[in-house]
Amino acid sequence: MIARIILAALIISFFAAAAQAADAVVGYVKTAKGEAFIERGETVIPARINEKISKNDILKTGANSSLGVTLKDDTLIALGSNSAVTVSEFNFSPGEGNLSLVARMLKGCVEFASGIIGKLSPESVKFSTPVGDIAIRGTRFAVRIAE
Repeated sequence: MIARIILAALIISFFAAAAQAADAVVGYVKTAKGEAFIERGETVIPARINEKISKNDILKTGANSSLGVTLKDDTLIALGSNSAVTVSEFNFSPGEGNLSLVARMLKGCVEFASGIIGKLSPESVKFSTPVGDIAIRGTRFAVRIAE
């Protein structure tokens, strides 16, 4: 009996951890050219097609490089050369009304096209740059921060 309880607890823990890991994924790399990387904490991962993007990852490109990602709500973020962006907040549970997206541009040139969160709850989307914030209203825009 005790062995069954322990086994059940281990199975529940495994599936809870798997669900939490799946929730940490906010999107995927769709295109990558040249020097495109994902910084996840102290780890630097080459950006390859279908590579997972997690909350707080820093997406970076080098000279003559580009990177395109699609978030789970179909938001598109494209980075040009020498650019960096992070998605610091992403909640996409429309059935529960839990919607939010906060992206922060660190440098370079970025094109952004809002997805489902921007359409259902535009006030829940924020795109920050070093010089100000951009309000999202079902928006598509490009921004470049000069050095």
